[in-house]
Amino acid sequence: MAQALAMPVASSLSVIFNAHKCNPLHNTVSLPISNPPKVHGLSIQCARVGGVEIPNNKRVEFSLQYIHGVGRSRARKILGDLNMENKITKDLSEEELVTLRDEVSKYMIEGDLRRFNALNIRRLKEIQCYRGIRHIQGLPCRGQRTKNNCRTLKGKKVAIAGKKKAR
Repeated sequence: MAQALAMPVASSLSVIFNAHKCNPLHNTVSLPISNPPKVHGLSIQCARVGGVEIPNNKRVEFSLQYIHGVGRSRARKILGDLNMENKITKDLSEEELVTLRDEVSKYMIEGDLRRFNALNIRRLKEIQCYRGIRHIQGLPCRGQRTKNNCRTLKGKKVAIAGKKKAR
């Protein structure tokens, strides 16, 4: 549908007026109804593992890293546990995909992992420990210096009016 709307109007509509038989009471306008253009070869199927569509054109080790909670070492561990070779994802058979899904589902990934981390941070905030207070204040909690850096957590610089450098 979007491609049909993106096509130029002049090429998709042909308006024909019979100029030779121009009767002021009867003008003929014919608008051909054409089918929307069909795009062939766009049947891209992504393998769905752990609730995430992993890319087909990459090797399994790197495709698994698109899942939140699966990094390079865990992806290698999963492949090692399954004794599966690191081939391109689209070359996997259906049986291999099923075993891969089963192995990945053993780990805490995606929504469960995000929820677990959020609950831990909320617990730290509730008990008012040092790390919790730093999370509340939006400052780094792992001992980094804050005089010059940590702009990611603090946000953009705010100029203070009337403050001059000491000489």
